[in-house]
Order: sequence, then C-alpha cells, then structure tokens
Amino acid sequence: MIVVTGATGQLGRLVVEGLLERVPADQVAVVVRSAEKAADLAARGLQVRTADYSRPETLDGVFAAGDRVLLISGSEIGQRVTQHQAVIDAATKAGVALLGYTSVLGGDLATFGLADEHHATEAAIRASGLPFVLLRNGWYTENYTGTLGQTLEHGAVFASAGEGRVASATRADYAAAAVAVLTTDGHQNRAYELSGDTAWSLAEYAAEVAAQSGRPVVYRELTPEQHVELLLGAGLPQPFAETLVDVDAGIARGELAVATGDLSRLIGRPTTALADTVRAALQQ
Repeated sequence: MIVVTGATGQLGRLVVEGLLERVPADQVAVVVRSAEKAADLAARGLQVRTADYSRPETLDGVFAAGDRVLLISGSEIGQRVTQHQAVIDAATKAGVALLGYTSVLGGDLATFGLADEHHATEAAIRASGLPFVLLRNGWYTENYTGTLGQTLEHGAVFASAGEGRVASATRADYAAAAVAVLTTDGHQNRAYELSGDTAWSLAEYAAEVAAQSGRPVVYRELTPEQHVELLLGAGLPQPFAETLVDVDAGIARGELAVATGDLSRLIGRPTTALADTVRAALQQ
C-alpha cells in the first residue's frame, strides 16, 4: 500500500492524482485530518485514514508493515518537529518499507530559518532506522504566481532578495517526483536535491510578467526591515513575515539557485518553465 499524509493539501492532492495514473485506487491510502475533505477520494476507491500530526494517539494503526509512506511536511511552523516525530514513530512501530519526506533544498547546508525544522526531521528519520528517501524540494514557482493579481495591481514585485536567483519548479513537478519514488525501486536511503532546471532573478520574473500581461511590472528591492513592514501591512503574522524575509536573505546568498538536475531526471522530463507557469496563472 502507498500511503500519503496531508493528502488534501495542495501538494498532496497532486501526488494522489499522479499515483492514480500509475496504480489502482485500492493500492493508495490517504491520511487526513478531515475525512469530509477527502470524501471525493473515498468515492474513487482510496482508503481514507483519519489522523492528526498534533495528536500522536490518532496515528496508531494508520500505517502497516510494508507500506510506502510519504510524509508531507506540516504547515505549522514552530510545531513541525514534534508533529513529524509523531508520524515517524508511528511508521517505525508499523515497520513501513519506505518513508519519504518532503524536505528543503540543500538539506543541512540550508542556513535560512525555514530549514531548521527540516534539518531536525531529517535527523529523526535517519535515527529511526527506517528505509527513507528525502525529497528536498526547492522553492515553488507558485509562491510568486500565486500573488500575481496583487503584482499586476501594484505593477511591482516587492522583495528583499537582491539579485539572487531561484531555481524554482511547480508543485506538479515536485508531486511527480514524489510519485516516481513511491512507485519505483532504487530510492532507499537517498536524498534528492529537487529544483528547476533554470534559475531566474526576480527582475527577470517581473519582466516575464510584464511581457505576457502587457502591463508595466518591475522588481522593487526592499530592505529586510521594509519587507517585514510590507508583509505585516498585508496582514501576515509577524513570525511568518520574518520567516519569508529570512528566506529572501537565503535567496540573496544563492541558496535556492542550485539546479542539480535531480528533479528532471526523476520525472523524466524538463521541469516546467517559468514562462509557462506565468502564462497559466494569467489565464486563470
């Protein structure tokens, strides 16, 4: 059985859809907080198992010996190490055949704060003794195109990443990599550095949006302090705003510009080009 945790999230649903293109529905199980949100998956023949990362007792019995499990990292920054440990413990108790984890590009070499909980989770997975595969995902292109409406409204991309470059890929690209390692052999105890084939700067992103939309869009460089204030003004909680600005500092240092080719090799095709993602976002 292939088991996907966090399966009703944006990445999780893409992974599930990819799996269903390769294996029968009765060979896929999903672990979700709300069975109601997964009702459509149950109707398609998937097993739906209800559990919560934050309540370890609910994870008892959700895995079985021989399962291949994908642990999609939680979204609650500051709580993820404890949450992930609960899943690792349940997987260890069950004796799963493979534990995959969506980590961060660079692994232990990533120095921005968002990576800290991934470092700790990777260490816990290694300490468990389980066969594992680390999917070290880089930045999603949708992190930028997801706010395309605001970018067009203001005619600017605001960030504090300097001239740093981002080798981003789409959620669908990263999901395809997860599907590949869950449905083929030879991935045990490996770490894949997953990123787009081509790195681009925010000035180039702004130029791409301008060219495709026919509207003026530029990159506005902010200081880290100005960037935090802008994000707070947009309604983001201060810890999250500071985390995003810290990632921009990592981008400025070149930490998300690494293009290893691991992602395109795993998925058997080039990663989705920036221009294609911008085009799709504009059409929506």
